[in-house]
Amino acid sequence: MTHAVPAGERRLIARRRLFGNPTHTMCRISPDGETLSWLAPKDGVLNLWIAPRLAPSEARCITDDRGRGIRMYAWARDGRHLLYMQDREGDENWHVYAVDHDAGSERDLTPIDGVAGRVYGVSWSRPGTIAIGLNDRDASWHDIYCVDLASGERELSFLNEAEYSGVTLDDALVVRMAEKSLPEGGRKVFKCVDGAFEEMLHIDHEDYLVTQVLGFETDGKHFHMLSSLGRDTAALMRRNWADNSEVLMGAHDRANVSRLIRHPTRQVVEAYGVNDLKLKWTPVGDAVAGDLEFLQGELDGEIAITGRNKDDTFWVISASGAQEPGTYHLYDRRERGLARLFSSRPELEDETLRPMYPVVIPSRDGLELVSYLTLPGDVTAPPSETHDRPDAPVPMVLVVHGGPWSRDEYGFNSYHQWLTDRGYAVLSVNFRGSTGFGKSFVNAGDLEWGRKMHDDLLDAVDWAIEQGITTREKIAIMGGSYGGYATLAGLAFTPEVFCCGVDIVGPSNLETLLATVPPYWKAFFENLARRVGDPRTPEGLALLKARSPLHKADAIAKPLLIGQGANDPRVKQAESDQIVDEMKAKGLAVTYALYPDEGHGFARPENRLSFFAVVEAFFAAQLGGVAEPIGDDFANSSLTVPEGAGHVPGVVDALTKMTVEAN
Repeated sequence: MTHAVPAGERRLIARRRLFGNPTHTMCRISPDGETLSWLAPKDGVLNLWIAPRLAPSEARCITDDRGRGIRMYAWARDGRHLLYMQDREGDENWHVYAVDHDAGSERDLTPIDGVAGRVYGVSWSRPGTIAIGLNDRDASWHDIYCVDLASGERELSFLNEAEYSGVTLDDALVVRMAEKSLPEGGRKVFKCVDGAFEEMLHIDHEDYLVTQVLGFETDGKHFHMLSSLGRDTAALMRRNWADNSEVLMGAHDRANVSRLIRHPTRQVVEAYGVNDLKLKWTPVGDAVAGDLEFLQGELDGEIAITGRNKDDTFWVISASGAQEPGTYHLYDRRERGLARLFSSRPELEDETLRPMYPVVIPSRDGLELVSYLTLPGDVTAPPSETHDRPDAPVPMVLVVHGGPWSRDEYGFNSYHQWLTDRGYAVLSVNFRGSTGFGKSFVNAGDLEWGRKMHDDLLDAVDWAIEQGITTREKIAIMGGSYGGYATLAGLAFTPEVFCCGVDIVGPSNLETLLATVPPYWKAFFENLARRVGDPRTPEGLALLKARSPLHKADAIAKPLLIGQGANDPRVKQAESDQIVDEMKAKGLAVTYALYPDEGHGFARPENRLSFFAVVEAFFAAQLGGVAEPIGDDFANSSLTVPEGAGHVPGVVDALTKMTVEAN
């Protein structure tokens, strides 16, 4: 049994430690192996830092982002430039930047407003050049340009007038394959021969989300795919480009191959990862088998290679687990030497973090729902095959992932640690439609938004009650994007199940959601229509309306908190506005937190802290758990609460304090 410690007898983990910026993250190594890089805060904003491999303490910051922070970057092949992407206040119109760490200069490689840039390729044979996709000619489709990193000069290399949804380049940054979406929801893969495109593969709708081209080996003769063609789960295949023959390299009966380890220059696959309940690596041949065995013996938790230098003598390794946010290590392959670099969140090292239990929950129609449970209390290590139980039922938060074509995984989860620390059980469920478990499982979610996908969540709730984890009266639902939709659907369609809900950037009206997707989603629209509902047909339109929580808003009888970014290009602000307006018109209580400088989620740590402070006070009022006072967690955030601030204890006072201090 898990014993829940009374709130007055323990210190709460500060929200700032869980949702503030990590101290170090995304550690990499330069192609020559002499320089380490990572993201770390500068004046409270994530920026790019570098240091000599032999002297990590001599780090210096080479960027000066003062807004949302840098969240993704990579080394260019020339070893002189680092590349990162940044949008403007969440609009997802990504610009690609190159930072010359020797000269200390930075260049915007895509200086065009309103354009969503994409990096399509880097090259060992052309190390000073990268391939970038731009939708400046036609907002729906990306043309490919080769861009010189030093000068920023851009040369058109592929004019996408044929409206290909994606292209695959070789190491010379030449388009070798292209894909085109089909009206029936699948796609075709073509290969380019002497400038002409010949059909190579036909991928049906059923395989669309599970089958993908991964890229070429450096010699250009073979490429890799994850393929469910002729099988259920995605297997790793090596295909011959010339004759289209293929060889099976790895597969699993219950889960897709989902991760690869490739040689840094030759790009041959050396190991693959499968994430069933937990991640497991399998070597392909002997190239890295001994290294993986050594590393897994030396490090606790799941490992990942986050960087390899060109001659493959040094690796940067991350190790993490449910109770370990992540540590970075430098591995010297020549000597089998392993040196710890740093922890991503050292401020949590003195905290008691909770174990996460992988559990398989049966659905009412026989599907196996891989789920993850975290419980409040003093348990420090989980049993190997089962989950623990609280000594008495506790309130529970059902946290629903977004997508919905993504999945929950085992590992450190800030939501789980935060909510269990406040006294709640937390359950995350891979409902049908989630990816990672084969095409039958993902396709079982087609046209089932708000129906069988929701039934899976209800079955998980019933399971938790039957297990003695929680009681029917004290269950909340929370999630972002699709998880936000699931929250609205839960309160509108099954108002008796959940005592409250938190919706983060969730669509309330599926008809308007599909009518306002970004133009560069055009290639994916047929799949949206097949999987959510087709607004172009009477039957599809009727389905979309029936599955839209907006039209059942008058049934929402339990407290609802909504968080929205004003610049969200996927789930527009109108999705939240319209359900708030509908509830106000019907006299129903709702609290609406709106951020003018955010998009599809909250990137700025000040905004995350402010929103989760509101959530915590909201849950304490509805579920009866403990809460850290809001305190100064609204400081420097852009939080506005256009509706319902008075419904959550402490919010009005904190907003008043924020306004006074700002003036």
